[in-house]
Amino acid sequence: MPSLFILIQKIIPQHLISRLVGTIAESKWCSKPFICWFAARYQVDMSEAAQQDPLAYENFNAFFTRALREGARPLAEAISPEYVAVLCPADGVISQMGRLTEKGLLQAKGRHYSAAELLANEQDACAFDGGSFATVYLSPRDYHRVHMPVAGRLRKMTYVPGDLYSVNQQTAEAVPNLFARNERLVCQFDTELGPMAVVLVGAMIVAGIETVWTGRVCPGNDRSQVQSVDYSQTQPAIELAAGAEIGRFYLGSTAIVLFGHGAIELASSLEAESSVKMGQLLGQGQRS
Repeated sequence: MPSLFILIQKIIPQHLISRLVGTIAESKWCSKPFICWFAARYQVDMSEAAQQDPLAYENFNAFFTRALREGARPLAEAISPEYVAVLCPADGVISQMGRLTEKGLLQAKGRHYSAAELLANEQDACAFDGGSFATVYLSPRDYHRVHMPVAGRLRKMTYVPGDLYSVNQQTAEAVPNLFARNERLVCQFDTELGPMAVVLVGAMIVAGIETVWTGRVCPGNDRSQVQSVDYSQTQPAIELAAGAEIGRFYLGSTAIVLFGHGAIELASSLEAESSVKMGQLLGQGQRS
């Protein structure tokens, strides 16, 4: 029997509420008191921010997507020059990580979903058969920008419309195919470790997702169909260094990273429920 929390999510107008929250978060008239309340309620560590005064932000969205001060997230290095360090893309908690099996990606105990469902493309998913994945949940108190695990060239970006369920552990355990049914942005890159996908998953009251190369992407202009943009022939190419920003969430959500078969070895020190910081070692891969 679904919990009351899950049932409420099923019946409320998810998109309307999320976009309304987004409008309020962009306004100035109510942001200052709410920013102070939010920072105190969620124990946000403002000492890590480039601008440490909560009242200096023009609205809640500016505060929520705040930049870090220089040096706040040092980037991990591989154990030797023969290897490439794979960095954690965001602050948060590891929801799940491991191998893509014949069942797909592990969402929660007893629940899996396929890479084809997540990427909304069967052919794209083939590149990740038998590969590795890591799912990072960003809580309200976390830094909410997503960064490159390794250096890469953008090949394709796909906006996938969908629901806006919460992505916390309770919902992940209760809602089938959660990450493959929520609104999301799929960014695919070519790297020296082979293909890499970074998926930014929307959620309840997430008012939008943006990237550094396009600005605001989610929600799409047409939320009824999948929309893809091919960047493989773009000149100049969109190339991002390891640790460079990919994009950001306007309120919290989840980032999922996928690599192909044998491309990387995930860090043995990490497991489900491990707390992580952007830039720490997620794994490593051998240079080709």
